[in-house]
Amino acid sequence: MKRFLDSSILVAALLEDEPHHEACLALLDRPRSSAWTHALAETFSTLTGGRIGNRVRTVQATELLEALRPHLIWVALDAADTIAEIAEASVRGVRGGALYDALHLRAARKAGAEVLYTLNARHFLSIARIGDPRIETP
Repeated sequence: MKRFLDSSILVAALLEDEPHHEACLALLDRPRSSAWTHALAETFSTLTGGRIGNRVRTVQATELLEALRPHLIWVALDAADTIAEIAEASVRGVRGGALYDALHLRAARKAGAEVLYTLNARHFLSIARIGDPRIETP
C-alpha cells in the first residue's frame, strides 16, 4: 500500500517527546511511503520555532531532515500542479493555510497514495474530495 505522510507526522517522528512519536516513526520504515517536498520546510519551521516555540537548534533541525530524507519518496509539485490546485481550491472555497493541506493532498494523489497519514485529520477531511487518498491518524 502506498502511504503519504504530512509534516505533522514527520515532526512527531523526529521528536521523542511527541505523544505519537513511536507510531509516526514506524511509518518512516514502511516501504512506499512518500511526502511532499514542501513538508521539509514545514517540518523545519515547526522544529525551530513555529507556533510551539523553539524546540531544536537550526543546525540540529537540518541534520534531522537530512537523516529523514532517504526514508521517503519525495514528491514535487511544479508550477502547473500548484496553480491547478489553487484554482480548484478557490472554486471549492479553500482559503488561507488550508491551501497547504490541499497541496499535500495533490502531492499524495500525484504519488498514487492510498492513504494520507496526518495528526490533523479534521483539517484534511474538511477539504478532501472524491479521488483523494483516505485520511488516517496513526
